[in-house]
Amino acid sequence: MVSAFGGTAWTALSFIAALLVIVAVHEFGHYIVGRWCGIHAEVFSLGFGPKLLSRVDKRGTRWQIALLPFGGYVRFLGDSDASSRPDASGLAGLSAEERRHSMQGAPLWARSATVIAGPAFNIALTLFLFFGTILYTGVAVNEPVIGSLRALPYTPETLQVGDRILALNGTETPDLTTFFKVADKLGPLPAVTYDIQRGDGRLTVQAPHPLPPVASAVYPESAALDAGLRAGDVIITAAGQPIATFAQLPALVEATAGQPIPLTVWRDGKTFDLSLSPRRRDLPTADGGFETRWLIGLSGGALFDPQIREPGLGEAAKLSWNQTWYMAKTTMSGLGHIISGAISSCNISGPIGMAKVVGAAARSGWQTFIETLALLSLSIGLLNLFPIPVLDGGHLVFHIWEATTGRAPTERALQVLMSVGLAMLISLMVFAMSNDLFLCS
Repeated sequence: MVSAFGGTAWTALSFIAALLVIVAVHEFGHYIVGRWCGIHAEVFSLGFGPKLLSRVDKRGTRWQIALLPFGGYVRFLGDSDASSRPDASGLAGLSAEERRHSMQGAPLWARSATVIAGPAFNIALTLFLFFGTILYTGVAVNEPVIGSLRALPYTPETLQVGDRILALNGTETPDLTTFFKVADKLGPLPAVTYDIQRGDGRLTVQAPHPLPPVASAVYPESAALDAGLRAGDVIITAAGQPIATFAQLPALVEATAGQPIPLTVWRDGKTFDLSLSPRRRDLPTADGGFETRWLIGLSGGALFDPQIREPGLGEAAKLSWNQTWYMAKTTMSGLGHIISGAISSCNISGPIGMAKVVGAAARSGWQTFIETLALLSLSIGLLNLFPIPVLDGGHLVFHIWEATTGRAPTERALQVLMSVGLAMLISLMVFAMSNDLFLCS
């Protein structure tokens, strides 16, 4: 019970920490761009509800931390509440100069820039986190040179750090890309012939399959995680069959149709048995679609980690952009498939589901946590761009209407639309929570 409580507390603290970072960046985007555009912020709040801490800076902005940490807001001059509803009575008492410093009295370009800054800062945070991670961890050289060997029950003593793999079973591997293509086609062989270059000499040795059944990562909210599997575990047998390569597992898991699979696992020199039941999951495909498969929640790894090099700033920036763009496309494609009914609505998670994912990521290590934080920041940034009143995207729609017609929506129309948007948002949150608690548990 103590262990379970500790796990729950860690999950909650990890999620709150991640959420506060994302909310702080989002709201700071609104605040700083609004300030640059001459719009005065009266309140910058992390959290909702009763104030825990607050202070007023020299510009007259009250910075506060509130009791409920699930969000935040910036209230600008002329706003009646955190949703940026205009305060007609408050605006009426302002001079022309003071009105210019309110959200409603600022030029349209200033209001639009201030609104879009929140989601833009979330997307920028994602880019920054990926950029920093790539610079810190480096990138693999495109050569099959052993940087480090994985621990296996059948330790490949014939291979050494620094060896360059020239061929697998007689097929040349001039670069890392070709090496993995050749390895994929080897089949479930327990041993493979490696032609290697070691120093100035060339050797031929026998070693395990280059893609052994080792777990390089265990995914949150997965059967593998619930069963207690960890990164680095090696699957020796599955459903009574000896496993020589990770590529044997997907077909075996799919064939079970969700029935429990007994596994024999090796970890740190010890062997143990466990059982897990695959779960139905929707996965993105290379063509932008999705496929539904039975999964246990593991990703495979190679016999070795390749040598790492330090990327330049330009290369790191390009790689972080590509990664962010891919994640954005996958997220939007997934949402489209959910709306069309092509994949399950269980892919929509509420705060409980997200907290579990963030907590599991934090337990997996700092890099997994940072990558999860980046994905969550991107998702919140994209969500806020949806054209729903109350969200930033809804305010941008109002601005487009104003730019097109030459007049802002009436106060009555704003009140109705904001109420509708709030109802939509609450409905979505209730649905996501029901997924967490009942429908998809």
